[in-house]
Amino acid sequence: MSTPAPARAGTAEIAVRLRGIGKRFPGVIANDDINIDVRRGTIHAIVGENGAGKSTLMKILYGVQPPDSGTIEINGEQVALSSPADAIKHGVGMVFQHFMLADNLTVLENVVLGAEKLHGIGGAARDEIRRLSDAYGLDIEPDELVEDLGVGQRQRVEILKVLYRGARVIILDEPTAVLVPQEVDELFGNLRGLKSEGFSIIFISHKLDEVLAVADEITVIRRGTTVSTVQPTDVTSRQLAELMVGSELPSPSTEASTVTDEVLISVQDLTLTNADGRRLLTDISFDIHRGEVLGIAGVEGNGQEELVESLMGMRHGARGTIRLRGDDLTSMSTRDRRQAGVGYIPADRHRHGLLLESPLWENRVLGHQFRAPSVKHGMIDKTAARADTERIITEYDVRTPGPDVLAASLSGGNQQKLIVGREMSSEPILLIASHPTRGVDVGAQAAIWDHIKRARREGLAVLLISADLEELIGLSDRIEVILRGRLVGTFDPGAVTPEQLGSAMTGAEAQA
Repeated sequence: MSTPAPARAGTAEIAVRLRGIGKRFPGVIANDDINIDVRRGTIHAIVGENGAGKSTLMKILYGVQPPDSGTIEINGEQVALSSPADAIKHGVGMVFQHFMLADNLTVLENVVLGAEKLHGIGGAARDEIRRLSDAYGLDIEPDELVEDLGVGQRQRVEILKVLYRGARVIILDEPTAVLVPQEVDELFGNLRGLKSEGFSIIFISHKLDEVLAVADEITVIRRGTTVSTVQPTDVTSRQLAELMVGSELPSPSTEASTVTDEVLISVQDLTLTNADGRRLLTDISFDIHRGEVLGIAGVEGNGQEELVESLMGMRHGARGTIRLRGDDLTSMSTRDRRQAGVGYIPADRHRHGLLLESPLWENRVLGHQFRAPSVKHGMIDKTAARADTERIITEYDVRTPGPDVLAASLSGGNQQKLIVGREMSSEPILLIASHPTRGVDVGAQAAIWDHIKRARREGLAVLLISADLEELIGLSDRIEVILRGRLVGTFDPGAVTPEQLGSAMTGAEAQA
């Protein structure tokens, strides 16, 4: 599998042809002679490590960045795309991994925003949204508030937005990252429906089994260059991983149990309401022992974020108690909880984990600016912080020229490894890891799994929240399911399947 294999000719016309695409940034070659043909009426997957050049390539195709070299053809016409508006005019739309929706607006308002000239903002727009929703099985009601929608429905709203603007080529960036198995099946059904209507789907994903299940062709990119285009029937996930990173697909499976009798964190009757008095969390109780990983499984929006933010002191007004090694943290600030020994890998690394326009050494200090080695005589010690950042870069394999590089210049996987290194370096008692491998490639994923396993061996208590059910089952010693702000079931990872967890997460198990 080491030599590039040409795509089979097929009979479908070419919707998008990329030839010799190159893009360079200072000190980095992002794309180097990329060549891809995307056929009309097919799902074309693009896979590769974080930093392989996928995101840059999609930004070029969506008009966000111009290429330094090469050509783009859409439906046989060579085009120059200087903005997303240009891409949309040529029928290319993109659904980003992080949804771009306003929660306080309706579906209709979100869809027409910026496209008011097409059908206005009233009845004609509503009729068009309903027509598209019905035609492609999206099942979206125009007048629903986005904040009332589940994550799978929100994704369908994003797809509606690009369809509404007339896109015939749809780029999907990590579309299944936050979906449970049933929602993934629904999405794939939607994509197959679009394909049958002649749409071309470009599918970016790190989940190789899903790529093999849905794609018609797969292009592998490594270090900015196309390595191979293959048919899903000709390769296994292991062979795809080998093409991507030169190694076997990793497994999250843990070793022998390290759980002890010592309770490190005890949460009792944690209840949280919002400003309107609506319950967000109800009577949440659990213990995590030394050397134990407790997994939390749930459909996005069922209280996971509120639970994490309550444990971190980012939300207030909760009742109940939180004790860390016997000490009451309930009324402590976020800073005091960190000092008490709570490490935190946030779900959204850009929003809560990094200052993207700051250098890596400043990001190493972030959240730990009150302790050594970052502080000397009450002031930030830049020399010590830079040196410790270099240690993290080496120890956690953060691929970057050095500690003075801006965090924004790192790939998602390397940003995540920096955060993991920072939090592990604080020697926590409890590590809260919220979606720690979301949007990272198999290489970075394996590295992060290894660090969580090491934390477990070293006697930490780990709270793991993840939408990747294989990851939860592989890493956890015990799994709790959260549904509508309540813990509704405890599962043994050694005896539960992803399908059983998915049923419990949607409440189907209780209804059966």
